[in-house]
Amino acid sequence: MIRLVATDLDGTLLRTDKTVTAWTRSVLEAVQERGVPVVPVTARQPKGLAPIAEQCGLTGWAVCVNGALVQHLGTGEVAFEHLIRAEVLASLTEKARQAVPGITFATVRNRGEAFGLEADYRAITGPEHHQPAMVHARTVTLEEIVEKPALKLLARHPEVPALELSQIIKDLEVAGVHPTTSGADFVEMSAAGVTKASALDDLCGMLGLDRGDVVAFGDAPNDVEMLRWAGCSYVMDQAHPKAVAVATGNAGSNDDDGVGRTLMRFLREGII
Repeated sequence: MIRLVATDLDGTLLRTDKTVTAWTRSVLEAVQERGVPVVPVTARQPKGLAPIAEQCGLTGWAVCVNGALVQHLGTGEVAFEHLIRAEVLASLTEKARQAVPGITFATVRNRGEAFGLEADYRAITGPEHHQPAMVHARTVTLEEIVEKPALKLLARHPEVPALELSQIIKDLEVAGVHPTTSGADFVEMSAAGVTKASALDDLCGMLGLDRGDVVAFGDAPNDVEMLRWAGCSYVMDQAHPKAVAVATGNAGSNDDDGVGRTLMRFLREGII
């Protein structure tokens, strides 16, 4: 039996236009009426998640910032928070700048409420990225980026693609940080050992659930650990090959209610 649904948002639960259909929302509501939590698991900060959660009818626990923050959408209670240490930020940014001149950084702090970015990062960031955080973002120096612990460190380069940049950062072997990508043009870094899977494992432990009770949906490299960890897992049609390689099934297209259709089948079969 499935006792918890964990779903990525962008490219998975959400359609390309960042919405869900009324039908999918009704399915999510039906799942929750059976007493099964639907947990959004996302790279987004709580502020960016809030309007999407409202649209989907989700009011319970959420895994944010790629697992660095687990927060209740209704009460604001924080169950878990994992920060990258300041000395790790300093070491990583120094070594990365030596390895890839032109790399630039941003950071997320204060439970997702504070977003600071270097001027060069802002200059190469399109309006479609980091919303709504960009509205209140501060332009900061590298010294400010590394001066205190952070939930997330972001890196981008005007010429080096995110996947390639992520591999370069991994090859630096800086202890204390975990780099990944979510399909956007930047690298996202959390504290070492912090992933969507680790956060779900902590949350399930708190709720008295086991990984075998979980179905997970995703599409991107930052979903791989979660898809591998869950008792059963599904990718979308356009999923990254790394995600496809570890999932147990395919949920179809995110633009065709793929997550909703799969959950509806589970409801009809009595699996939920």
